[in-house]
Parts: sequence; C-alpha cells; structure tokens
Amino acid sequence: MNAFQKIFDWKTYIFTALAVISFSNFVAVLFGQTIPGIILTFFKIAGEYVILGAVFIFALAWLLKAKPHNRPKKYVIIPFDVFGKKSTIEGIRTEFTTHDVAWSFMKQYKESYPFYNFALVSDLPKSDKPTIFRYI
Repeated sequence: MNAFQKIFDWKTYIFTALAVISFSNFVAVLFGQTIPGIILTFFKIAGEYVILGAVFIFALAWLLKAKPHNRPKKYVIIPFDVFGKKSTIEGIRTEFTTHDVAWSFMKQYKESYPFYNFALVSDLPKSDKPTIFRYI
C-alpha cells in the first residue's frame, strides 16, 4: 500500500462522515429544540407572571376604589344675597342628611329665589373650614 492509499483509506471517510453527521445532529438539536425550548419556557413563565401581576394590580386598584370613603353625615344649604353675603330666607329647609336631596332642594330654591345664590356645604372630619360641594 502506498502513502496515498494509507491517508485516504475508507476508514477515514467513515470516521469523518460520522463526525460530521454527529456534529450536525448536535447543532440541529441544539438550535432546533434545546435553545427554542428554553426560550419558549422562559417566555411562557414570564407571561404567566405578567398576567398574574396585572390581575393583582387590577384587584388592588379595585379594592382601593371600592373602599368606603368618609362621607359627611350632614349637609347645609347656605343662601347668599346679590352682594355675596350670607343671608337667611325664612321658611326654607337648610339641613339635610344626603347629598342628592340637598342638591335637589338647592336647585328648586334657585328657581324660586333667582336673586340668591346657594352653596351646599358640609363639615369634613379633617378640615377646619366647611367644604363647599356645590354652588349655584
């Protein structure tokens, strides 16, 4: 056997072919299954956490908004004359326990007494001065 035949023996071709096939199979599995599988698993778990976080934030916002607020227990209608000074009108009701009823009476008083302005006020617990809710 000469040197050329020894170098390019059929065994060399087989080992080279097996090495190329093995390496290409390794690369195909690595880039076709392993890496995409890891990335998809990461984004699947990350997506679950994003959705869970959004649900938690929504629930927290809903609880804070649904929390009962301290509403005043007493509303007072204060009439003001043409010059902007507090005045009294005999025969009108000025103290109420609900905002809607006070607002309804205040609109009726504005129609009955057009030269007066009316303010719907209440004392809030953390305020030194009465708070004006409506003014017409």
